[in-house]
Amino acid sequence: MRFFRVYGRVLGLLGRDIRIAGFLAFANLMVAGLQFLDPVLFGRVVNLLSQSDKLPHEQMWHQAAIVLGIWVAVGIGGIISNIAVAVRTERLAHRHRIKSMDRYFRHVLALPLSFHGETHSGRLIKAMLSGTDGLFGTWLVFFRDQLSTILSAAVLLPMTLFLNWHLGLVLIALVAVFLTMTAIVVRKTETAQKRVEGFNSALAGTAQDALSNVMVVQSFTRLSAEGRLFNDIANQVIRHQFPVLNWWALVNVMTRASSTLAIITIVIVGTWLHMNGMASVGEIVSFMGFAMLLIGRLETAASFVASLFFKLPALEDYFAILDSRSSVPEKDNAHTLWAPRGEVRFEDVSFAYPMSDTPLPGTAVLANVSFKAHPGMCVALVGHTGAGKSTAMALLQRMWDPTSGRITIDGHDLRDVTLDSLRSAVGVVFQESLLFNRSIRDNLLIGRPEATDDEIEEACRMADAHEFIIRQQHGYDTMIGERGTTLSGGQRQRLAIARALLKNPPILILDEATSALDAATEARVSTALKTLMAGRTTFIIAHRLSTVRDADEILVFDDGRIVEQGSFDALLARPGRFADLVKTQLSPTMPHLVAAE
Repeated sequence: MRFFRVYGRVLGLLGRDIRIAGFLAFANLMVAGLQFLDPVLFGRVVNLLSQSDKLPHEQMWHQAAIVLGIWVAVGIGGIISNIAVAVRTERLAHRHRIKSMDRYFRHVLALPLSFHGETHSGRLIKAMLSGTDGLFGTWLVFFRDQLSTILSAAVLLPMTLFLNWHLGLVLIALVAVFLTMTAIVVRKTETAQKRVEGFNSALAGTAQDALSNVMVVQSFTRLSAEGRLFNDIANQVIRHQFPVLNWWALVNVMTRASSTLAIITIVIVGTWLHMNGMASVGEIVSFMGFAMLLIGRLETAASFVASLFFKLPALEDYFAILDSRSSVPEKDNAHTLWAPRGEVRFEDVSFAYPMSDTPLPGTAVLANVSFKAHPGMCVALVGHTGAGKSTAMALLQRMWDPTSGRITIDGHDLRDVTLDSLRSAVGVVFQESLLFNRSIRDNLLIGRPEATDDEIEEACRMADAHEFIIRQQHGYDTMIGERGTTLSGGQRQRLAIARALLKNPPILILDEATSALDAATEARVSTALKTLMAGRTTFIIAHRLSTVRDADEILVFDDGRIVEQGSFDALLARPGRFADLVKTQLSPTMPHLVAAE
């Protein structure tokens, strides 16, 4: 049932093109029918030749001409039908392979960060490539080659009973034995093959993990260790794959043997029937042709079933990811957040990440968090690592939904607006500048594809990035490598700021935007950040408290709660968690700060 359920869904993906599938079914029926006529006509020729001494020459040549004429027409019809099937099937399979890849890619990109945090990117890529290749191969081979086999067995095989029911029953019995043997092998090996596919996914994930961290691998002399790890998993693949291959090798051997067995059985039974006047020589020859045709086709069908069986785990993985649902579903009646002013409210917001083995929430990360940020206000979130700062900003971007409470922008609950309009209103500059392996221009246009060259240059000048860009070999069209590796940390960060400026969002999140930079680079980037923050509702996540001195309000997080809030000077003036943090980080300057107070 699992096998038929998965492949029923594979055929269901054809959607409206199922009409083309109907045409292909009809064309395959024509192919099968025309092939069915070959042994019949051959038997007629043999019968005609066996009666040549009893018929006048003219009558014999006349009947022979009719049979041969029909045979030629059958051959031409078969060629035309095969061409029609091949051309339409190739187009159908290629078109839907690309459609399926596009559907998968868009779906995975739309899944929340919670999904991507739990799922290895190597597995996602392997599932896309292996899954769509499996879909393509199934559609192509099924409609081009195997549908006519199924129709031959299901429709045309019973018709042999009208030619000679004794020989027809023998042929049906042989086919039934073959199909039973194949079904037994499928049942015995499906669990083992699923385990093999799991090791294949681990192999892809291990390779992707090492390649994406190649600098660490080389710096820590991990070449041999990573090679051994990869080899260990590869050996597991081989160890678990070989027993499966042994079973299918047995099927191939038995398939070839069954062809000989079928011919011998037809000859023996046919000879006995002929001796008892129940079958002509031509009928025996026709059924020998039927046996060779059907067994030959069933041999290719066995190979096809084997390939389907080996593809089954990859297709299940593909569909499992395609069936993954977002933890932040968009309502059917969600409205667009038009021209937001940037007023942000957290109202008794609590949040806990769901446990991996249950939909129930785990330990609370945020508890009853409430604050209000007016349009154009700069709010800093400070506290120890794990205090809940980044989680609060993830909720503002609706990467998750609160366990309780609500978050609003200009009075609109985030769960009531479309995700696209919400995230268009929020710009983020991360600690690590996330750049694509594309040109500088393409990276800048990510937030606003319709921006003009003048607008791009203006944003880069404001971010203090224009000068280093024009010094690149191809200026704005320079490729910057994977994750922007050809640029320095400061250059990457200024590009990220220019990208946010070009997007021009009313709400801005600066997530440790300067903490990875040296002092000189930080000074230049900070100037660009001030330009970016002007007139926007800005949230700054910071560990270095020197970066939040000019914030309008500071929210001090501890264990998922806001324990203090106020301006830098007001918080510093009273003993509390913020003052302790300042003493820890700025102890050399404390006498000066205290004197200033």
